[in-house]
Amino acid sequence: MPIYRNCLPQLDAGIFLTDGGIETTLIFEDGLDLPDFAAFHLLKDAAGRDALCRYFHRHAAIAKAHGVGFILESATWRASADWGARLGYNESSLAEANRHAIKLLVELREELATASFPMLISGCVGPRGDGYDPGALMSTAEAEFYHRQQISVFADTEADMVTAITMTNVNEAIGLARAADSLAIPHVISFTVETDGRLPTGQSLKEAIEETDAKTGAAPAYYMVNCAHPTHFDQVLDGGSWIDRLRGLRANASTCSHAELDEAETLDEGDPFDLGQRYAALRARFPQINILGGCCGTDHRHIKQIALACTSGGAGFEQE
Repeated sequence: MPIYRNCLPQLDAGIFLTDGGIETTLIFEDGLDLPDFAAFHLLKDAAGRDALCRYFHRHAAIAKAHGVGFILESATWRASADWGARLGYNESSLAEANRHAIKLLVELREELATASFPMLISGCVGPRGDGYDPGALMSTAEAEFYHRQQISVFADTEADMVTAITMTNVNEAIGLARAADSLAIPHVISFTVETDGRLPTGQSLKEAIEETDAKTGAAPAYYMVNCAHPTHFDQVLDGGSWIDRLRGLRANASTCSHAELDEAETLDEGDPFDLGQRYAALRARFPQINILGGCCGTDHRHIKQIALACTSGGAGFEQE
């Protein structure tokens, strides 16, 4: 049974870390082949599963060392129908891959979690299209139907929640939230923003959060922003009730635009120390932001610097 599905501890107090850019780490640092950035494809054999275990262990160890909680985000960003079909998965084999991804995290939690080291399991849901470009927009009903297939699998596992990462448009976010809400599983929406702090559709982050809340009855547990450097969005964060709904950051290591990152032949690792300091500065302005991880180009070094910068004030959990 899920441990935290009825009461997400990150909504109360304390910092929770999560991982960095899993796909860029596995490709550029571990030298693994991820067609279509599909990390879930590694679950097909023991070597791939071992690589995922090593990846999560590195990140969880940082959280434990700093006395904060940790969210295990499944390697299923690409494990939805359209992307799975490109890799030869049918509905049955794709569902099995999603179940195996959660099972891997259950085993890690059983190994690592303690009463003073809470670990949540989140089923990661990615966009139907590209994480940088909204492409042809679905209606909210189409998005609900599309994402329900993957979310329904997570709802029948030990996942505590689902997190929709790199949502580029509000229609998809609304449909996804409605699907998760109908399946009674807590869910989080994380929006991709461009260098101007707006979604790829041009909508402001404020408007996107407010519209999603208005059209779902504020169904998401909270919102996050991802796949952009803090310099791209810190200027659009201001006061108002909408900002209280923003509780998580998964920033890019690089200050480059999405177009520049698409054209880059090498990984831009940015400055881990500087990234950590920017997270701490944002938390000083908005202390409700307590779910901290990374996106493209980040790895355990960035997560460590984020932990160091953001836990110096003793905002974590006591160790045993």
